[in-house]
Amino acid sequence: MTQQIDGQRRVRLNRDRVLQAAVSLADEAGIDELSMRRLGQELGVVPMALYKHVANKEELLDGMVEAIISEIDPAAGGADWKNAVRLRVLSARAVLQRHRWARQVLESRTTQTPAVLGYMDSFIAMFLAGGFSVDLTHHVMHAMGSRIWGFTQELFDDSAGPGRGESIELSPEAQAAVFEEMAARYPNILQVATAASHDGGSVVGHGCDDQFEFEFALDLLLDGFERLHRQGWTSRQAKKAQVKGS
Repeated sequence: MTQQIDGQRRVRLNRDRVLQAAVSLADEAGIDELSMRRLGQELGVVPMALYKHVANKEELLDGMVEAIISEIDPAAGGADWKNAVRLRVLSARAVLQRHRWARQVLESRTTQTPAVLGYMDSFIAMFLAGGFSVDLTHHVMHAMGSRIWGFTQELFDDSAGPGRGESIELSPEAQAAVFEEMAARYPNILQVATAASHDGGSVVGHGCDDQFEFEFALDLLLDGFERLHRQGWTSRQAKKAQVKGS
């Protein structure tokens, strides 16, 4: 009976089920715990059975990226370009917050898979549909960078380093000593760091609102893109202006 059940499991195994199981495993245990052996155990199959659906670990990771891209909301139909882009970016950010390992995997990819290229192509389409020139859209995509995926490298972002997510509790006396030293050595940093109210954990300074900071920067970019679009900006004119000004 057990052999019959195991046989049914193998018959039902397909690429989509392998990828969804890998995503779930990474969500629960972390990306560092993901291996073909561990994934096989989760699915109740020998590791060799997985190679019928993914050629190797790298192809598995590419497939996991494909799976999370499918969770991002499609471009809003009928919306103006700015709102469409904003909603798409924030949807991508929500997906990455559900799958904390995804940023690390996205940054590690060395090849542009069809899923990644398709997402980038659809992103470009939103600007072109908004009347942007190909020239401006090219530079817009450079400016957007990783924001199209819902994340960006913050100034004091140590989230990719060892011990990320850990915080050290200091006594009031130790905190006072740290502030005193900061005030003496780095007064401008201290002034900016203490200017805003800090609620909750963050990778930006100590306790800033990550979501607010992300949307603040995103809106600044979108407003800037809109201004350049209305001005009929071209890179050729901008480069000529630079030459004249030098």
